[in-house]
Amino acid sequence: MNRKRFISSIVTAGAALSTSGAWSVTPPNPYTKTRHKIAPYLQPGDTIGIISPSGYMSLADLIPAVQLIQNWGFKVQIGDNTGKKDFIYGGTDEERVADLQQMLDNPEIKAIMCARGGYGLVRIIDRLNFKQFKKNPKWIIGFSDITALHCHINRNFGIATLHSKMCNSFPDDWAKADAMQIATIQSIRQALTGENLNYSSPACSQNRPGKTEAALVGGNLSLIATLSGTPSDLDTDGKILFVEDTHERPYNIDRMFWNLKQSGKLSRLAGLIIGGFQLTPDIEGEEFGHTIYDIVTEKVKDYRYPVCFDFPVGHQKNNFALKCGVQHVLEVGADGSTLKAI
Repeated sequence: MNRKRFISSIVTAGAALSTSGAWSVTPPNPYTKTRHKIAPYLQPGDTIGIISPSGYMSLADLIPAVQLIQNWGFKVQIGDNTGKKDFIYGGTDEERVADLQQMLDNPEIKAIMCARGGYGLVRIIDRLNFKQFKKNPKWIIGFSDITALHCHINRNFGIATLHSKMCNSFPDDWAKADAMQIATIQSIRQALTGENLNYSSPACSQNRPGKTEAALVGGNLSLIATLSGTPSDLDTDGKILFVEDTHERPYNIDRMFWNLKQSGKLSRLAGLIIGGFQLTPDIEGEEFGHTIYDIVTEKVKDYRYPVCFDFPVGHQKNNFALKCGVQHVLEVGADGSTLKAI
């Protein structure tokens, strides 16, 4: 079966869419501002490639995302091996490398959206050649397991990427999507076309007030800890770090935050953002006894930068697009927090 013909034969034009306190003093960021290279923002008619470099997703399940991306005015190119399955993976390691490499090298592809997360990128990250990508940067889109790509590109090439929802989060019926689904999916389009991104989160008693400006980096905590000490190790010095995670027990989250602290990733931050943490409940009789607020507060008590909890990013419905590597202003105050790309 010709996979591209399969998609084009069943995808029709989608329905029309409607798009509709005092700060505490924080010490200046002692590190030189990092200026990542930013890929060109997308124009109508540009092509977005879709691949499955981690977990499996069927071609049929890609249709809602393809419809909506086309409705935004972009073309779509499906990876030659996308839709294949090798147990939990979206194809064998060789097939997934081939799709991602072809998308990285093709100058006509202006952005690469990952179909879903899952597991698999750490198996292939060292087999990729980024030579053409460095010459012609393009937006890499995704989160969860795709954090491996964000970290690797941030560390080695200094090119901005987009942490956001993926194809598996696009609603099947846009007309029935709720306001949060619409806002978060539309934030992907807004980020890719260069619109201003400005987010807020409610006040939290465990927040630490302050204001800072720095490049934003981060993603899934498990991936960041796993990549520590590897060629893909995330560089957090002088950055605003955001983290999120899901389906982990509290004690394991504590262990991973100790990894961040002991590896120096927390000591030289400009700011810290804690997103969604959907934790697996403790086993009865083996309760860890500490919340995500306790865990983080303990690890950052010796530092002075602003800390924001409950930010709308992570394995949850309110997961907004964030530009990794782009300068942001984070303000944390008594009435809530804001994060603005500049």
